[in-house]
Amino acid sequence: MARFDEVMATFWDDGDYGVQQPLTDEMVREAERALGVALPSALLALLRIQNGGIVAADHDVFPTSRPTSWSEDHVPFDALMGIGRRDGMTSLLDTPYLVKEWGMPAPLVLLSGDGHCWIALDYRTCERDGEPSVAWFETDLDRELVLADDFRSFVESLTASSAYGDGLPAAHPSQKS
Repeated sequence: MARFDEVMATFWDDGDYGVQQPLTDEMVREAERALGVALPSALLALLRIQNGGIVAADHDVFPTSRPTSWSEDHVPFDALMGIGRRDGMTSLLDTPYLVKEWGMPAPLVLLSGDGHCWIALDYRTCERDGEPSVAWFETDLDRELVLADDFRSFVESLTASSAYGDGLPAAHPSQKS
């Protein structure tokens, strides 16, 4: 398992897809106020380097101990949403709407996903100022899986999708006939 500061140095891929404006302290205060939680310092450290975007190929999946609709042994983490309001881009600030739209539990902060599957900070077992776990949510199947006790541990356990062969997911349950 890599140390967090080692992963930080190589976490982001090149390009500006999904990247918000550079993160400021005021943006963090506004986001925490809007979301009703304190965001983990490890998440903020990554977002201060680059405020959202595509995750580098060396860190784009999380190994799992149980199968999911995505794969037998891992889930994707190819992008991390930032904090901001750039047109046409989803951000952490969209969490309240998306949680309601997809019928997910609260309080969560969505980090990455497409509606059918999400990776989120889960504040249900800690105080809103506490350190949330990181969990995988499958909205169509109403299933969830805790991935890591905290965001720092989650990031340190990320690995390359290339280690899992072709990286193509199993057909999503909503696509099966």
